[in-house]
Formats: sequence, structure tokens, C-alpha cells
Amino acid sequence: MDLPHHGYRATKPRARAAPPAGDPLLFEDTSGPAPNMNSQAYYTPGYNMGAAAGVGGAGGAGVNDLFADPMASAAMMYGSSLANQGKDMVNKEISRFMSVNKLKYFFAVDTKYVMKKLMLLMFPYTHQDWEVRYHRDTPLTPRHDVNAPDLYIPTMAFITYILLAGMALGIQKRFSPEVLGMCASTALVWVIIEVLVMLLSLYLLTVHTDLSTFDLIAYSGYKYVGMIFTVMCGLLFGSDGYFVALAWSSCALMFFIVRSLKMKILSSLSSDSMGAGASAKPRLRLYITVATAAFQPIIIYWLTSHLVR
Repeated sequence: MDLPHHGYRATKPRARAAPPAGDPLLFEDTSGPAPNMNSQAYYTPGYNMGAAAGVGGAGGAGVNDLFADPMASAAMMYGSSLANQGKDMVNKEISRFMSVNKLKYFFAVDTKYVMKKLMLLMFPYTHQDWEVRYHRDTPLTPRHDVNAPDLYIPTMAFITYILLAGMALGIQKRFSPEVLGMCASTALVWVIIEVLVMLLSLYLLTVHTDLSTFDLIAYSGYKYVGMIFTVMCGLLFGSDGYFVALAWSSCALMFFIVRSLKMKILSSLSSDSMGAGASAKPRLRLYITVATAAFQPIIIYWLTSHLVR
């Protein structure tokens, strides 16, 4: 009976000295070297980075070997060339529909130009020289020529018109996001329709002019200045002030459009006299200019009459 008892006491401390191999550990001992691959040729999880860093006695040896590999370098160069080609293709596709440099031209304005252009839009009758100036076959930027079209004033006037419409609807207790959104989308759609009709008319009459799409958007967007003036007068002075401001802004805008487009459309008769546009009658070109100007008061009234009551 003593031998089994002594044998049991002799083996019990050794059983407590080390936990069984199958029991999970709460914390792994990472102070030792990285373990080798097991018998099934799989790396033990958690030690791959240490093993890679320990190869050759230096942590960056694996990375240096990767960059020193000719195949890896060739793959990186090929990937970089593909990325550059993709970037060039995207820029080319964007340039097909919109020229960034040309768009910057229409926003090259300053405070002095904005003040002069606003005065020209509201009081165009005293202006004499309507010709756009050029420098080496390139039109001057708006900040250097008040006759040059710009997109800064139409853009800011459109935003101001939407804010003013929201204020007018709020004063009349008729404001709602849906009504304001409808007002903004309607104003934008009318400009798009006007520009498309103008482009189609010029194409059908084979008018060769230097008017671009941005130019037409600018001339069409100047109506927002008159719309702001009309709505403000309607809010301050009632319906009488609204109709007086409507008449003044409409006449001023019509005069401005006729004088501005006249230099662009009718001046192309000399260049088309021997070309494909020789068959187009000059009277039809004048009708296009007058019709574009006459259409402005209709849009102004349509977009502002519901804001003043």
C-alpha cells in the first residue's frame, strides 16, 4: 500500500508544473523565437510577420528582396503606366463635353466687372460700344471687357433668386421644400430649353458663329438679375411695383440681348457669304435675335408672378 501512495505523491507535483498540451492558453508567449512550420506545412497563426522579419537577421530584408526582384519591379511599373493611362482617358472624356480652361474663362471676374455688368444689365441704353475685344484672336477675359459674357453673375443670380423665392413664399405662409424645389427646377429647365432651341435654330440656319454653349447659357442666365429686381419690387411695393419693375427689367434685358447677339450672329454674314451659310437669309438671323429677346419677358413673368400676391 505504501508504494502506490509514494508513487502518487512523486508524480503529482510534476503534473502541476506544466499544463496539459491540449488546454488553451489565455496569453501566448511571444518572447521566444518564431516557431517553425508544423508537420502539415502550415504556419502557426500570429507568427508569420515575426518569421519574415527574422529571415537573414534583418526585419526589412524581405521587403528589400521584393523590390529587388525584377519581376516585381516590372509589375509595379506596368501598374503605374495603366493608372496614368486611365487618368488620361478620364480627362480626355471630360474634355470632350466640358473644357475646364474655357469654363475658368467665364468665371474670371472681379468686383469692378460685376458692378459694371449689373449696371449694364439694368441701364443698357447709354452703352455705346458692344463689341467684344480680342487679343491675338483670343477674347479678353470678363474682368478686362465688360461686353464679354460670364457665368459668375448668372450663377449667383440663380442662387439669389431661389433664396428670394423661399423668403417670398415664407412671408406668404406658403413655403415648403417641395414648392421651393419645384421653383428651382422650373427655372433651370427653362434655361436649358432656351439654350437648346437657340442651338437648334443656329444649326438649321447653318449660322457659323463663335457663340458657344457657355455663351448662350450666360446670355440666358442674365434674366435672373431682372427677376430678382422684379420680385423685390413686388414684395416692397405690391402688385403695382411688381409690374413697373417687370416692364423696366424686361425692356432692359431685351435691349441688352439684341445688342449683344447682334454682334455675334449678324456679324457672321460676311464670313458666310461664300460658304454654306450663303443661302440663309439675313432676315431669318435677325428674327432669331429678336425672338430670343422677346422670349425673356415671358419667362420672367412666368417664374415670378406666383411669388408676388
